[in-house]
Amino acid sequence: DTCRNFHCKRGKVCHADKQGKPHCICQDPAACSPTKDYEHVCGTDNKTYDGTCQLFGTKCQLEGTKIGHQLHLDYMGSCKHIPPCTDHEVDQFPLRMRDWLKNILIQYYERDLNTSGILTEKQRNKVKKIYQNDKRLVAGDHPVELLLHDFEKNYHMYVYPVHWQFHQLDQHPVDRLLTHSELAPLRASLVPMEHCITRFFQECDGDQDKLIALKEWCHCFGIKE
Repeated sequence: DTCRNFHCKRGKVCHADKQGKPHCICQDPAACSPTKDYEHVCGTDNKTYDGTCQLFGTKCQLEGTKIGHQLHLDYMGSCKHIPPCTDHEVDQFPLRMRDWLKNILIQYYERDLNTSGILTEKQRNKVKKIYQNDKRLVAGDHPVELLLHDFEKNYHMYVYPVHWQFHQLDQHPVDRLLTHSELAPLRASLVPMEHCITRFFQECDGDQDKLIALKEWCHCFGIKE
């Protein structure tokens, strides 16, 4: 099977010609495997697709057109009304996001106590200090005032989670800059719950070069240089 180790980008599948030579062709959206309701995704055209296979297959078939160029994964789940993010909400967003990142790392650390694998040894050592801090907030919804007070009082606990998330996203390539496509996985999963995340990322790009540098990222989260 010449297609076995032949890689095609999303929206394309491998096809062997008459001579057995592999090449990539557009995925037929109608041929995608059936999906569950929770696997539906919303495209930037505000249309619900049965899954990422159907979305990227459709985008591939529209390659070379303006519609195809503009079509991307907007967020996970069926399309719905996403309310605009107000100035007040975007100002409060980093408080919740910092707390969320800290709690994710703590959850990873707790899982690794039984079966290692999620965090590296170096990462576990850093998170251990956060985990053992008796003053840490229990995961959950907290008033903005409490989150702000905790950030000011236990500032050091929030620095590493912000750095960690940046480096988790900075993968293609690893260049200390986040592109739209590198941000997409985090953004797409959070939009239905956190409608301010799109505006937050836009405003993080201080010089408007469509790239978020580590310095810009930390500034957005209130982390000092």
